Parts: sequence; C-alpha cells; structure tokens
Amino acid sequence: MTLTLDGNSLTLETLMQTIAMPGAQITLSDAARAAVQRSRDVVERWVEDGKVIYGVTTGFGEFANVYIKRDDLEQLQENLILSHAVGAGAWMPADIVRTMILLRVNALAKGYSGVRLQTLDALMAMFNHSIVPCVPEQGSVGSSGDLVQLSHIALALIGKGKCFTDAGIEPSADVLRRHGIEPIRLQAKEGLALINGTQMQLAYGASAVQKALMLMELADRTGALTADALRSTDRAFDERLHKARGMKGQLETAQTLRTLMHDSEIRNSHREGDSRVQDAYSIRCMPQVHGASRDAINYVHSIVAIELNAATDNPLIFPDDEAHIEGGNFHGQPMALALDFLTIACAELCNISERRTERMVNGALSNGLPRFLTTNGGVQSGMMIAQYTAASIVSENKVLAHPASVDSIPTSANQEDHNSMGSIAAQKAWKVANNLQTVLAIELLCAAQAIDFHRPLKTSPALELLHAAVRRHVPFATTDRILYDDIAAIRNGIEAGEIR
Repeated sequence: MTLTLDGNSLTLETLMQTIAMPGAQITLSDAARAAVQRSRDVVERWVEDGKVIYGVTTGFGEFANVYIKRDDLEQLQENLILSHAVGAGAWMPADIVRTMILLRVNALAKGYSGVRLQTLDALMAMFNHSIVPCVPEQGSVGSSGDLVQLSHIALALIGKGKCFTDAGIEPSADVLRRHGIEPIRLQAKEGLALINGTQMQLAYGASAVQKALMLMELADRTGALTADALRSTDRAFDERLHKARGMKGQLETAQTLRTLMHDSEIRNSHREGDSRVQDAYSIRCMPQVHGASRDAINYVHSIVAIELNAATDNPLIFPDDEAHIEGGNFHGQPMALALDFLTIACAELCNISERRTERMVNGALSNGLPRFLTTNGGVQSGMMIAQYTAASIVSENKVLAHPASVDSIPTSANQEDHNSMGSIAAQKAWKVANNLQTVLAIELLCAAQAIDFHRPLKTSPALELLHAAVRRHVPFATTDRILYDDIAAIRNGIEAGEIR
C-alpha cells in the first residue's frame, strides 16, 4: 500500500489503515512537490536578500528580535532542534510516533512552510523504512506546536537522536545510514518547520477517536445484550419517545437497540405478567446516555478530520504573494477542547457500562440471575471481581476526565502566555478510549454468561451472533478460572474486529 499525500485529502480512515498495515509507504503528489518547491524558492530569495523574517533570519520566541547573520543560519536551525529536544518520561508508542511523522509530512506538503524537498523526502524515507525515533511523552504544552516531541523526531532526522531497532535503542545516524538515508543538514526555516505543529496531540487524538467511533457502536450492542440478559423491557426504546426529544445520537441508539432486541425469545417470555413498569436508568436511558456520547464522538471526529489537513506552522509562507504571515496556527486549543470532550464522552460510556455489569452480578438487582453469575455460589466467586476491575477503571477515568484545556501556564518569558495543554488532553483521551475497550469487554463477559443462564431460551438473532462471537474467544464459566485471560481475549477480539 502506498499513500499519496497532498496536504489536503487525508482522512482518518486512510491514516489509520496506513499505520496499521505493515510495510505501508507514503509519497508526495506531484502537485504537493511543486507547492513545496515554490515555497522553498521564496525562502531562499529572502535569505539572499537578507530580509528580517521570524524563524528564517531571526531567533525564536523571546529571541525574535535578534537578527541572525547568513553564515549562522544552519547553526541556528540545528541549535533549535538540539535545544528543544527536552522531553521527559516514558517513550511514546511506536504507532503514535509513526503517525506523527506521517501527519507532519502531510502538513508540510501543503507548501506553506518553506522546507526543501530533500528534507521532506528524508522524513518520508524514515517512515517507509519503519524507522521509529525515540520520543518521550512529556514536555509539550500544546502551543507553538508540540515542540518537544517533534524536536525528538527532527533530532533523529539530523542524525543526533535515537531510534528503536530490533537490537534495542541505537544512534539515529547509524540507523539512517544503514537504510541508505543521509542525515539532514538543516537550512533556513527548516528546523522551525519540522517542529511547529499539533502532530503529537493529533496522533493521539486520531487513534483515540477512531477507537471511540468503533466502541460507541459496540457499546450499543453490548448494552442490548445486557438488557436482554436482565429481562428488560424494550418499550423505553420506542421511536415515538425519542422523536419527541429529537437528539440525533439518541434516535440512532434507540433504533439500534430496538433492532437488536427484536424477536428475542427471552424478551417475548416475559411480555405478559411482568409487574415492572420500567427499568433502571442504566438500561432505560441508554439512548439518552449513549446517544449523547455518540454525538460528542462524532463532533470530535469532525474536528480531527479538519486538523489532519491543517497548516500549523509559523510563520506561514504564501508563495503567490511572496508573503509571510506570523500567527498562531500551531496553537492546540481546537484540539484540546475537542479531546477533553472525547475523554468525557468515553468515560460516560464506561460509567453506564459498569452499572449494567453491577446489575448482572448483584443477585438483588439481576431479576433472577444467580449471584455473581456462578454455577455454584459460595464455593465459587464467579464474576464478582470482574465488576471490581470495571469499577476501578471507571474511578480512574473520573480523574482523567478533568479537562486539561482549562489550564494554562506561561512559557518563553511570557511571550507564550496562553498555552492549550492539548498534548495532555490527547494522551488522556487515548487512555480513556482504551479503558472503554476493557470496561466493555468486562460487560460482554458477564452478559454472555448471563444469557447462557436463560437457555434454552435464545436472545434475538442479531444478539445471538454477538454472543457467539464472544463464545469463540471465551467459553461459559462452569467454575472459577483466571478472568484476566478472558478479559484479554475479549479485548483482543474487539481490537481485531472479531467481536463487533
């Protein structure tokens, strides 16, 4: 697979397919190569003429008023990378780093940044040879771009960083040359162009929102399976009720729940003589709760889709006018707000899922299911501690759901006096999206167990397919066993698309 980048047409789906596919390659469209060259030609004319332009012939940040002589321009750009590669903490996941490289190439392909094609080709060659720079996760405040993390990628590109290899961590100069890539000597504007951007928060955000889009569908299906296992009514999902409110996500979730529960033998078995008027909120209000998260996740997807093709450098160069405009497109506030919203939306899906799990394992709430879904309660603990784990993760999410975007701290001698903290919002969203996968896996484990206690009655044909998918990964628990393995097996089945 070869993905052609032009700076304008990258989609979330194509991005994630490329990252997931071993050996995938990236290249530039002819139009993008022409746009990059036009921008570079303008920069070189400015340097030749000795014009005073931020980041091209001046220092950076608080040093923007310092003019740099032509003989020092290469050293200026290299020093920028060396001085800004100040990350801390654990190394970022390889897929996130590779996503950052692809995204930065796509942003530079727009032709607003003044880099040389030689530099862009080397960056693409790193991706195409699966070279993964060592990038620490801490250090970005989400404005002026994700400077620290992008600097560690640029550090690898100039042969002064580190990369992961099969042999461990090696100097990037050795890794590059082993693959026939000469380390880049940065020219005017190039160091700044490589590091001014939102690609760290965008990489985490793209991964998180892709997972959330998949899991919001699974949440509806899992909730429907649980509802049937608890012998719940489907009257609360009546279309007339939800049309009266008119929320898009609510209507879609209600329709899904109605469809999934249609023609269930379990549901039909208690249509007559059931004295309950309505179910608990975690069942009855699934359309309202899941639907609100659905709307939020779709909104975040729309923001990520725009940012995938955004020019986030500073200054931006407009070759047609030979103009440079200093601004703040690198500011991460649009991403920070959206990703905080994504965290909250996923956390709420976790909250309501854990409450449904509790109802299945709690003999006082489960409408006739055995306590903790055991075949021999007392001797066995069954699913008792599975609910503990879900509760633990839900509690963790509540801490992570505190918004990062409402915080700011000044940097660069107060020149950068409002920062977005979008990098922190992005990492939290990514973690909570992964937590949602685990919480839904726990609910699915319990729901499949609960459905089996209703045999010979069957759930609906649609939900029988979901139940069978779970059973292909974990058998019915006739006795206590290590549930860690069961949860991991279901998580892996979800990740592989085998449980949907």
